[in-house]
Amino acid sequence: MKQLISHQLVTYLENRGVEHIFGLCGHTNIAFLSALENSTIEFINVRHEQIAAHAADGYARAKKQTSVVLSHLGPGLTNASTGVANAALDSIPMVVIAGDVPSHYYGKHPHQEINLHADASQYEIYRPFVKRAWRVDIPELFPEIMEKAFQLAESGRPGPVLVSVPMDIFSKEIDTALFEKVKHHTKSLHKPSLDDQTAQQIIQLLLGAKQPLIYAGGGINLADAAQELNEFMDQMSIPLAHSLMGKGVVSDDHPLTLGMTGFWGTKFINDKCKQADYVLALGTRFTEADSSSWEEEYTFHFPPAKLIHIDIDSNEIGRNYPVELGAVADLKQALTVLNRAAKEILPEGRDNARLKQEIAAYKEEFVKNNRENIDNPSFPMKPQRILQEIREVLPRDAFITTDVGWNKNGVGQQFPVYEPGTILTPGGFATMGFGAPAALGAKIAKPDRVVVSLVGDGGFGQNPSVLATAVEENIPAVWIIMNNSSYGTIAGLQKAHYNTTYGTVFKRENESYSPDFAIIAQGYGVEAIKIRGADEFKPALEKAIASEKPFVIDVAMLNDPVPTAGHWNINDIYSPDQKRSHVSVQ
Repeated sequence: MKQLISHQLVTYLENRGVEHIFGLCGHTNIAFLSALENSTIEFINVRHEQIAAHAADGYARAKKQTSVVLSHLGPGLTNASTGVANAALDSIPMVVIAGDVPSHYYGKHPHQEINLHADASQYEIYRPFVKRAWRVDIPELFPEIMEKAFQLAESGRPGPVLVSVPMDIFSKEIDTALFEKVKHHTKSLHKPSLDDQTAQQIIQLLLGAKQPLIYAGGGINLADAAQELNEFMDQMSIPLAHSLMGKGVVSDDHPLTLGMTGFWGTKFINDKCKQADYVLALGTRFTEADSSSWEEEYTFHFPPAKLIHIDIDSNEIGRNYPVELGAVADLKQALTVLNRAAKEILPEGRDNARLKQEIAAYKEEFVKNNRENIDNPSFPMKPQRILQEIREVLPRDAFITTDVGWNKNGVGQQFPVYEPGTILTPGGFATMGFGAPAALGAKIAKPDRVVVSLVGDGGFGQNPSVLATAVEENIPAVWIIMNNSSYGTIAGLQKAHYNTTYGTVFKRENESYSPDFAIIAQGYGVEAIKIRGADEFKPALEKAIASEKPFVIDVAMLNDPVPTAGHWNINDIYSPDQKRSHVSVQ
């Protein structure tokens, strides 16, 4: 029996358990879009393809399931590219289905074709950042391509893939047996683990170390291995530091959690990493900001420290630091084996009470030193007070999405996260504009959880039309716009090194300028409050959460820099040998 590919694709996606598709219409994809109308799959309609990609990214992180994006050709696909690249650098599984020019018009330059260097070459645009890009040239191969696309997106180090579909392919009929055949293929692959001998070797190395340390990255969340990591820490009584993407893999109130390393880490945390004689690194790339530009005097010092590195991607093992023992493994399975080995070798476990007391004293001192900013009644508000009051209001299991700037770096440093996977932040690509759309996806994935987006005015201004989708789909996320009328982090850098803020602050007739985001939100049909004094903020947030509606809070914030104790060598590039960093821009 033959049937239209557009209808068979819908059935295929339903059978894979896809519940939502994020995207935007175009003349190349409406055959498939029309076939979705009576499907169990809900199409989340957006006003810009970058929103679709970021929302799908947030959805995949929160739901721990591959997300699906539907795009039009040409400008639709390029609009989505930033969001897809962001997902790629953070290893988020995503399948992008994009319409393409009709296959019988290759090379004729039909409407919106990209062909300056090769005919029908739009899929080439994605090659630098997706795991693979397919162009479907033969209708009968489409079922196999879709099956390969999902398998590749989910296996090994996860990431996005692209399937570029000429619009006439959607309207072709093929034998239903071709899609039936791929149903028999496994939908999940067994992943590599550690052997017992290697696990025992790792345990013995850590037990013989004087100052062992665990360094965790976002790979722990991707592998859903937080529970196993907590068990391992408790059994071995080893402190844990983490990358930005690793925040929350172990609760910030765990007595052995140190915190985030690198440029926005604290001296105490960076020193603990530098003093370690053995580091067990789990699911991390040792990125530049997390590793203080890999300069040994600040955070990590390999050698003399020795590194044990476990990751699903062999390319990351030894990329930035020499490794004594490296293992390619799924972290959930690896930690299961390590826990078994630890209990065999050390049945009673151990407790490092002295270290726990030292960490507790450090955390208490950190809060004490920050208390003046937290309690500061000034308006515009101190960012530290904003974060403190958000934490006081939110339940422990609330989801937080961040953008870039204070709301990312300050959150990484100062905002406690208690449940793994509840902080969604743009790591590798550090994309301004991620936070607001990611909240849509997270709330759709977890409708029973509170979802709050912390975003600057620059970041929210990238994609304010997220609010239209929130209203149409009744997505009750809360957007907190930490408004300093500037691209604050960059303004602080520019002011410190060049004594100007040209092009980084928003002004009208030489006066500070910002749109009234509360009025803009109300124009979309979203409830909103513009904060006029510091005492108004906390009650406004409580009201927003209780409303169970889309809600925007626009709060003016002082443009103070996030305190830094690590190192980022861009400062040396700007001002060699002068030890400058960010400064406050008022």
